Amino acid sequence: MTCQGQPPACVLVVRVTPKSRSTDVRITDGGVQVRVTAVPEDGRATEAARRALASALGLRRTAVELEAGATSRIKRFRVDGLNEATARQRLAG
Repeated sequence: MTCQGQPPACVLVVRVTPKSRSTDVRITDGGVQVRVTAVPEDGRATEAARRALASALGLRRTAVELEAGATSRIKRFRVDGLNEATARQRLAG
C-alpha cells in the first residue's frame, strides 16, 4: 500500500478488479486490492471501488475521492480524515 500526503489525508494506490463474485477490500503483497461486482462501464466499477474503500475505512463516501486512473485498473484515491498509519490499521483489520 502506498500512502502519500500529510495528515489528515493520504493517497492510496489501489488495484481494482471488476466483475468479481463479491465486493471486498484486502491488502495483498503490500498493496491494496479492491474487488467489485460492477462492470467496467461508464465508471461503475470505479464508483463501486470508491464506495467499498470508504466502507472498509469506516468513512463517509465523500471522504474518498478518485485522484487518478479513471479508466485504469490501478487507481489513486485521496482519503480525507486519515493518516497513513490509521489507513493501514483499518484495512488490515
